[in-house]
Amino acid sequence: MAARPEPVLYHFSHDGSIRLFVPRPSRLGEDFVWAVDDLHAWTYSVPRECPRASFWAQDGTSQADIDRFLDGDASRTRMVLEDRWMPEVESATLWRYILPPDTFVSHDGIAGHWVSREPVAPAALELVADLPGRIRAAGVHLRSEPSLVALWLEVIASSLEFSGTRLRNCHDCPAEWREPQWYARQNESKGIDHAVP
Repeated sequence: MAARPEPVLYHFSHDGSIRLFVPRPSRLGEDFVWAVDDLHAWTYSVPRECPRASFWAQDGTSQADIDRFLDGDASRTRMVLEDRWMPEVESATLWRYILPPDTFVSHDGIAGHWVSREPVAPAALELVADLPGRIRAAGVHLRSEPSLVALWLEVIASSLEFSGTRLRNCHDCPAEWREPQWYARQNESKGIDHAVP
């Protein structure tokens, strides 16, 4: 049997001087170093605190939801940001750390999240610019809206697969979105086991 290929893992940061990633407390109650795999790196190609909603079709997604959210294209992946964040996204640069996969385990295959419970020294560092261009180069349709709240409530009630990040930073964020229990309930209702950070 062929060996399973090791994942290519990244950590995005505004700080280009990190020499060692040390596990930090998470909303899940454990200390982790977080990384995202190459396939999902586009989800972190925005400023750290930028709220974003991403979604795409899965095997069980209805045609009605494909038409409503993906303009009828089941192969489409969409990322939606708040209008107010677009100027910062367009002007920002990030540091992309390449992390050795040795101590990482998959935490969420849907969102491409990996975690290490041990400190991790980066293997390489790259400066990333033109963030919207990188997102689009990954085949993702990027758009913005004044608010993500109504859209997100529709997405999580749909038959789409989804990944939401920093939604607690939406300008009109409901108070319950700031509670980890709310995210857990959304995932349980869809029968999936992943946390939305």
